[in-house]
Amino acid sequence: MELRERRVLVLGGAGLVGMAVARRVLEAGPSALRIASLREAEVTDALAELHAGFPEHAEHVDGFWGDLFVPDAHRTRSRPDIQADAEARARFVDDLYGELNQEVLERSSLGRLLLDYRPDVVVDCINTAGALAYQNAFRSAAALRTAAAAGGADTAAVEEHLATLYLPQLIRHVQVALEGMKQAGTGMYVKVGTAGTGGMGLNIPFTHSEERPSRVLLAKSSLAGAHTLLLYLMARTPDAPAVKEIKPTAAISWKSIGFGPVRQGGRPITRSDATGPLSLDEAFRDDAPFTAMDRTLDGVFLDAGENGLFSPAEFETLTALGLMEFLTPEEIADTVLREILAHPTGKDVVAALDGATLGPTYRAGVLRSQVLAHMDRMEAEHGVHSVAYEMLGPPRLSKLLFEAAILERLHDDLDAAATMDPEATARGAQALVEEDDDLRQRILSIGLPILLPDGRLLRGARVKVPPEPGLPADHPRVVDAGWVDLRTGNWTRWRDRVTAIRDEIAGRPGVEMGSVADHEYGDGSGRIRPGRLASWIFRIEDRGERIKR
Repeated sequence: MELRERRVLVLGGAGLVGMAVARRVLEAGPSALRIASLREAEVTDALAELHAGFPEHAEHVDGFWGDLFVPDAHRTRSRPDIQADAEARARFVDDLYGELNQEVLERSSLGRLLLDYRPDVVVDCINTAGALAYQNAFRSAAALRTAAAAGGADTAAVEEHLATLYLPQLIRHVQVALEGMKQAGTGMYVKVGTAGTGGMGLNIPFTHSEERPSRVLLAKSSLAGAHTLLLYLMARTPDAPAVKEIKPTAAISWKSIGFGPVRQGGRPITRSDATGPLSLDEAFRDDAPFTAMDRTLDGVFLDAGENGLFSPAEFETLTALGLMEFLTPEEIADTVLREILAHPTGKDVVAALDGATLGPTYRAGVLRSQVLAHMDRMEAEHGVHSVAYEMLGPPRLSKLLFEAAILERLHDDLDAAATMDPEATARGAQALVEEDDDLRQRILSIGLPILLPDGRLLRGARVKVPPEPGLPADHPRVVDAGWVDLRTGNWTRWRDRVTAIRDEIAGRPGVEMGSVADHEYGDGSGRIRPGRLASWIFRIEDRGERIKR
């Protein structure tokens, strides 16, 4: 993709890698660049540096700050502050665990940023796995169990723990990113990911814990892997942007070298001293004495960006041959830019997975027709129409299969179904399910109710898709999700579908014209095949078509 006259958004743009990417992007001459980062001060400093280094682009470079994993209304608040606010915490948990809809998307900090800025390209340099894993769900779980044992696990304690769980946050983050970019018209998304261990194995010694590796570090690596697979799926989604991931597997350094106060979490480390020798019992009491000093801990340091400040000896150890070693942010930025400009580097993890995974095969395709033909013969031999068992799911699939099976019983072929009278079909469908005990029992036994044309309902021992609280019992969202609907309006929908399917089959070039068109099993017969109709609905109507093989 050419970057000239394109709008670029760099998430984590004030960080070590983000700034290197921003500089490379500006060299390519975009129409606008926005850098987004967690804290206002770091965005301000980054903008000052970019404006000074690229004065010709200064008016087109701006910034955004805040937490992109929380609702926009709370993006400038700290996580502990949100956790302590009952209303804010409840909103965060509701948006995290509820269904993703337009309101949730627009309330999201990330969603709001994407919808407002409408970037052509997004480069995501946020250490997503680290940001989520370092919330430490292990510690939160222990605290919740302690509170429960003491009889004090109230709603607040449960919500606080739910708000630290990693996967729900990662899943919602990816969902918001995808939907936000689709609505914004974003053409490319490049993630700078992580392996969690800087390329080292489970023997990594740098774990901030005596566990080797620590559970938190393993959580980080697990999230990094989960994120990669979610991006792999995103790249296979119709209307999604082109998706790439660059995954550095070494320590990333460095931003600067200096001398002065050593800061941790943005604050100088204050010196302290011992008051004298203490017994072991005294030393570990909460009120153990020490001498607080009005001086900071100063020294020579290397600023490794988000990874903090390292002493010369720490940097020497970390980057030693055979340990984590290191690479520079500029090398990462160069790789990112080459991928954006369509110069493959061989370092795109999503493309690597595409090439390494095992997809559909020619042999399986040949055998499929034999399997279907054999099962057709067995159904005829046993005088049964099996239709659906509700093990593949979702219930919507079973609903569609049974409705199509009813069509098959009432109409001779696709041409007849495409010209049906919906009212007559509704009457015939009701008579069929009332008279055919086997058909009715097959539907009800797997948890699908039958909605009769007059609005009454037949149901069995269980209902897979019950009514939703606050909605009418027969709300379309509920009925479409898993009720066999015999009403006239539904047969009108089926008439339109069958017409579209029939016209598509009739209008495509035949096999004698070459391989330009797809041809499914049974298409040439004119027969109503429930599986064929349901697959068309899933592919076309529900936009569920596979785009990569």
